[in-house]
Amino acid sequence: MNRAVLAGLLAAAAATPAGAQLFPAEGMTLRAEILADGLEHPWGIDFLPDGAALITERPGRLRIFEKGALSEPVAGVPEVAVMGQGGLLDVLASSDFATSGTIFLTFSEAGPGGAGTAVASAQLVREDGSARLEDFTTLFSLEPKTEVGHHFGSRIVEAPDGTLFFSIGDRGEMDRAQDIADPAGSVLRINRDGSIPQDNPFVGREDAAPEIWSIGHRNIQGAVFDPLTKALWTVEHGARGGDEVNRPEAGKNYGWPVIAYGRHYSGMQIGRGTQAPGYEQPLYYWDPSIAPSGMTVYEGSMFPEWQGDLLVAALKFELLARLERDSSGEILREDRLFEGVFGRLRDVEVAPDGAVWLLTDAPDGKIIRVSRAK
Repeated sequence: MNRAVLAGLLAAAAATPAGAQLFPAEGMTLRAEILADGLEHPWGIDFLPDGAALITERPGRLRIFEKGALSEPVAGVPEVAVMGQGGLLDVLASSDFATSGTIFLTFSEAGPGGAGTAVASAQLVREDGSARLEDFTTLFSLEPKTEVGHHFGSRIVEAPDGTLFFSIGDRGEMDRAQDIADPAGSVLRINRDGSIPQDNPFVGREDAAPEIWSIGHRNIQGAVFDPLTKALWTVEHGARGGDEVNRPEAGKNYGWPVIAYGRHYSGMQIGRGTQAPGYEQPLYYWDPSIAPSGMTVYEGSMFPEWQGDLLVAALKFELLARLERDSSGEILREDRLFEGVFGRLRDVEVAPDGAVWLLTDAPDGKIIRVSRAK
């Protein structure tokens, strides 16, 4: 580190709150501060219109972080199947939350044969210093269920037309991702009431699940509706390499386990290799695997240099990947932040003030706020 950079960091440190850390980045200095700790494997985060943040914990708790404090668990969250990677997963406040109070949750649901990913809606009621869920309604439930404890997915995204995209992993049974009659290993799309949009690609086919939007996905744990390309973007786990960023299109096949970048954990080749006719190529991939989880598009005033870039949280490599994009949405390069500093990063979201919030996946999980120091 040269003397000019060191001097800048020392000057910024004088104005840094106790417990915050400073990190040099391209053309700026970042400040990272822990807002809360003691969360048990936090999984999903989303912001309400008033700036409060909804946080899920995998064992089945939903919390609210507001005014610098973490709430007691929200009442009314149903029991979830806590097994392996399963539990309470993603959370999303609806676009009309200010008037409807509606939120959506994804979780692993117990049933005959084991567990499967489910999607639900509920009304979040906050009054007298407490919060509860009312009118909890399951909108989708994966069948068949299985005892396998991994690859539940799952992220949920509301599109501008009000439909819901959500992801389900292959449940550790990779051939399910190529079966159009099986929602596992797919991106799915439903209406807010759980009904099926009539323009879904497989509607009307007796051999297909009408909820399916795209197939051939291993385990998507990051998804966002991109305002730049006006399309859904996803990031999914590969095996030993082959994590992928995709822009899933209706009815298309994204390859798993027929094609993949990377290899099985045994070292054996996956399927036919990296490409084959009829299977889509990723827009970007990692080999070796960084184990990507949450993803968002940066929109905010705090970091104008990042406007439109993808931010991807990574578990295995314990970093935040910034994928710089051009005006058409093409990924140009990758910048890696905080590698090995905070541990496994599970989710990333942009706050209303433009700061970036991170969740760490640990028994003593943390909420971390990243802002601009200078």
